[in-house]
Amino acid sequence: MKKFSCIAIDDEPLALLVITQFCERFGNLDLSTFSEPRIGLEEIKRHKPDLVFLDIEMNSINGLDIAHALPRECCFIFTTAHAQYALNGFDLDAVDFLHKPFAYERFKKAVEKAIRRIETEKVPENIVIKQEYANVTIPINDILYIEAMENYTKIFRENGGYILSRTNMKTIQEILPEENFLRIHRSYIVPIEKIEMFSKKKIKLIGKEIFLPIGRLYANHIYDTLISQNSGHIFPNP
Repeated sequence: MKKFSCIAIDDEPLALLVITQFCERFGNLDLSTFSEPRIGLEEIKRHKPDLVFLDIEMNSINGLDIAHALPRECCFIFTTAHAQYALNGFDLDAVDFLHKPFAYERFKKAVEKAIRRIETEKVPENIVIKQEYANVTIPINDILYIEAMENYTKIFRENGGYILSRTNMKTIQEILPEENFLRIHRSYIVPIEKIEMFSKKKIKLIGKEIFLPIGRLYANHIYDTLISQNSGHIFPNP
């Protein structure tokens, strides 16, 4: 399961303890906490975490000032006891505003919202593959599935046809966003969003009478991944 790096800044130790416990309960959140805001901000600039939990009213500096200083790509959630700052928070493009004391379910909802934004922003729109002597740009959402064939790789496209490339599967897998694609067999890679049904032996693509085999060595990982990431349109088929 992919881990997301997080930093929490709050000058109240109890508040940091609550966030730490909630992150542990949520899972796959790698959290560092800072009670000194300026040190926390320096760590954010140095390590560029995926997500920041940020208090607003602190002794040495206002959290709104820290929010202004965050790297542009930084995703953050305000955590504060002062509801009057909510409008400021959304003006700064905060993912969410958690009003203390907040329950775990409210925290979970905010983090899930943040993860959706993080993954959307990180996914490239296209990949570039070499076909003969030309570079071909393929939209990520146009990839139906990928098949290895001897010395070639076929990239089947949603709109019909395929790209035939000498780029090997390992290289293609490395340039694809790993959270959106699954290697299901030594010869096949599929986009998770194109999977309609699966078992430990095969998958079916959405809206297509296409069934692809699942390699024995990949089966458990694929099954666990699809169960844990189930977006509502993927159905297990024993």
